[in-house]
Amino acid sequence: MLLADSSYPLADVLWTMLVFFGWVMWIWLLVLVYSDLFRRDDIGGWAKFGWVVFTVFLPFIGVFVYLIVQGHKMQDRAAARAAQQRRSMDEYIRTVAATPSGGDGAAELAKARELLDSGAITPSEYEAMKRKSLTG
Repeated sequence: MLLADSSYPLADVLWTMLVFFGWVMWIWLLVLVYSDLFRRDDIGGWAKFGWVVFTVFLPFIGVFVYLIVQGHKMQDRAAARAAQQRRSMDEYIRTVAATPSGGDGAAELAKARELLDSGAITPSEYEAMKRKSLTG
């Protein structure tokens, strides 16, 4: 029987899985700390360098100290970045929207008339734009 002759017992398998999970979690913590650290605008390059040196030479203590000292501020900065991205996306959507937000048919009709008068569109295109603006 292959399983009975195994030289790697179940306890060792579980221990290996636990160590691997801890290692992956540790890498994730480092990514979180470093991404927050390098996105910060409130500290200078020397302070960032100090945190990096601290987390490289004393990795566990450095990361845990950063999380304890900056944990709540990390969350605030992440929320502020998300709100800024949301505002930017909303503003971008407003600028590229095809129709005005109020659905102002008179403004669309006036613009179509200007295009017709300037010769940019044909009378049939003007009529199509007129129908579209009047029907909404």
